[in-house]
Amino acid sequence: MLRLVSLKLGRLYRYVKLAVLGSLAAALVLNTHSLLASLQRNELSERRFLQLNKCPACWGTSWCRKFLNGQLRLESWGRLRLFDFFNVKNVYFARYGEPREGSRRVVLKRLGSAQELADIDTKICRRATGRGRCDLLQALHATEFASLNGDVRLLTPDAVEGWSDLVHCPSQRLLDRLVRRYAETKDSGSFLLRNLKDSERMQLLITLAFNPEPLVLQSFPSDEGWPFAKYLGACGRMVAVNYVGEELWSYFNAPWEKRVDLAWQLMEIAEQLTNNDFEFALYLLDVSFDNFAVGPRDGKVIIVDAENVLVADKRLIRQNKPENWDVWYESKFDDCDKEACLSFSKEILCARVTVDHNYYAICQNLLSRHATWRGTSGGLLHDPPAEIAKDGRLEALLDECANPKKRYGRFQAAKELREYLAQLSSNVR
Repeated sequence: MLRLVSLKLGRLYRYVKLAVLGSLAAALVLNTHSLLASLQRNELSERRFLQLNKCPACWGTSWCRKFLNGQLRLESWGRLRLFDFFNVKNVYFARYGEPREGSRRVVLKRLGSAQELADIDTKICRRATGRGRCDLLQALHATEFASLNGDVRLLTPDAVEGWSDLVHCPSQRLLDRLVRRYAETKDSGSFLLRNLKDSERMQLLITLAFNPEPLVLQSFPSDEGWPFAKYLGACGRMVAVNYVGEELWSYFNAPWEKRVDLAWQLMEIAEQLTNNDFEFALYLLDVSFDNFAVGPRDGKVIIVDAENVLVADKRLIRQNKPENWDVWYESKFDDCDKEACLSFSKEILCARVTVDHNYYAICQNLLSRHATWRGTSGGLLHDPPAEIAKDGRLEALLDECANPKKRYGRFQAAKELREYLAQLSSNVR
């Protein structure tokens, strides 16, 4: 009986697969002319495709000249709008050409799905008029984005607190940094909000409210050693960032020595974001294999999705001394049925100086046996060599880092794990 059911399900799967392939083939045949036209066109030089008409309800205009001059072209299948159905995140790969530098690969992001971008317009309209549809550019002037106008000297915590993860608990020091390093203005370097043009100020605030990833990349740039992709510029609702390499997931079955090196780098990232000379703790609230990439030449691990990053100012916490501010905080292990689960309290992350969240997130979702992704389990360090498995130290450290049994066990396990992975990595080089 079970065999009969499995045979029927197998046939049904094949029929469905053939039907989908047949539908795609039919669509390709029926739309051959438009497909050929789209392959020849450069949509990245079209204002409508870039949604430049939405500005200043957009991400910026610093790269518009490069876009509109045709210096960027979508790669191969990215030119076919037929495949947008599968590109839910609206991430594109393109070639960017400079006369003296030649061509290089970049990543283009709309910073949201088509529905999420449409929701931005709806939210702006509702805030301004109470209706879901309106003249967007007119409505902007009746929102809180316009209230922070040229008369306002500084961007202050009480004005933007809670707008997004980045400013869930902002300090004045953080906001000054965001304004001073804002890359979508010609006169960057000043922390005074009133020094921005009206359109630039509006773009900054809308980015901060709806998807602050560009601001994270600008404020904590790769040029200064932060583990994020390099921000290049924006035009309308399209942001360009440097192409890093293949996502971490593609290394899931890489040779053991490669995976050990990647694991060590991930733990170093967790340490850098938690403890640094700037006394900003950057907590990763979304950790999965898709959010990291690996450089093909240097093998360096980089964060390529920084939308959900909470920044806590340790100096402010020490100054204000909220309840239990100096008590070490241990994140709770989350043994849920979904992929990439994390359990955290934003309020606690904002109120403690010593927090193990980043170690917990990396160990649970990427390295340990508890990590699950795309139907796999065992994490990046699955199937270690026999001598390492027999020794048992690696498994014990990973388990304690993901799901500690002792009080403050994760802090110690993370420290020892970083040292042990460094030792293993140097031994296999």
